[in-house]
Amino acid sequence: MPSDSFIHSVAGATGGILAMTATYPLVFLSTRAANETKENKSAYRAVADVLKREGFFGLYSGLNSSLLGIAITNGVYYYFYESSKGAIVRYRSGSKALSTLESMLAGLIAGSATTVISNPVWVIQTAQTIRGMDAGSAEAVVPQPQKRLGVFETAARLLQTGGPAVFFRGLGPALVLVANPVLQYTVFEQFKNALVRRRSKAGRVGALLTDWDFFMLGAISKLIATGVTYPYIVVKSRLQAGHAAAARYRSALHGLRTIIAEEGVSGIYKGAGSKLLQSVLTAAILFASQRRIYELTKLIVPVTVK
Repeated sequence: MPSDSFIHSVAGATGGILAMTATYPLVFLSTRAANETKENKSAYRAVADVLKREGFFGLYSGLNSSLLGIAITNGVYYYFYESSKGAIVRYRSGSKALSTLESMLAGLIAGSATTVISNPVWVIQTAQTIRGMDAGSAEAVVPQPQKRLGVFETAARLLQTGGPAVFFRGLGPALVLVANPVLQYTVFEQFKNALVRRRSKAGRVGALLTDWDFFMLGAISKLIATGVTYPYIVVKSRLQAGHAAAARYRSALHGLRTIIAEEGVSGIYKGAGSKLLQSVLTAAILFASQRRIYELTKLIVPVTVK
């Protein structure tokens, strides 16, 4: 019979796929905006330009690698997070509720493992997403349609031009961004524990949390985490894309200073609107669906898996 951590992993991967599919056009737009250095386009203009050059399905460029990435990311994260939580609880015994520091430790372990394992997939996804940006720039007289490359075609192209190391571009700021899920899951755990305690004191039997509770807690925790860490998301995206300007960034911190000096403070928040909306919706859908999928999987897996 598979472990509880494995079931959480399967549920997290499945929930992530559902959430990413529902919100992907916002991922696409925020990635494009984060890598735009010459113009500040409105969301409406960005959508119009993509539709003109690449058609409706252009808004879904990179979806296949994103689904692979989110499945790996969430599957690995939930496995390590739940395993770390279980180890912490067994070590100190007592309440199953984690303290703030314990939540942060579990998140740090899970986030670091996930980042290293999934970085190559996100490099491929970023490359797919920004393909065609130059063709649609202000300098282009006639927009040139770009052939959409598959995951393996993109990976082969990256390997040919940059060697194996190319798949670990942006790993430095990506590791810094482990702070995002650490903050997100810490906020989520503490808000969830507080809500359960409040309902227990009010005499509600079991103090059960509803799907709506998980949806809202997921949204709030992700809003806080992404709002705090967004500037590093911009730097990571440019490094993973092999952005021409990013070649001058000696470190993530130097990249932040360079962007501010050349593009102003607004430069480190390019695409923030669509990214925040996408992140919040994705997290809300993920937390609500992961819980439901986890419960259903626990009912099915023990019967079908030996």
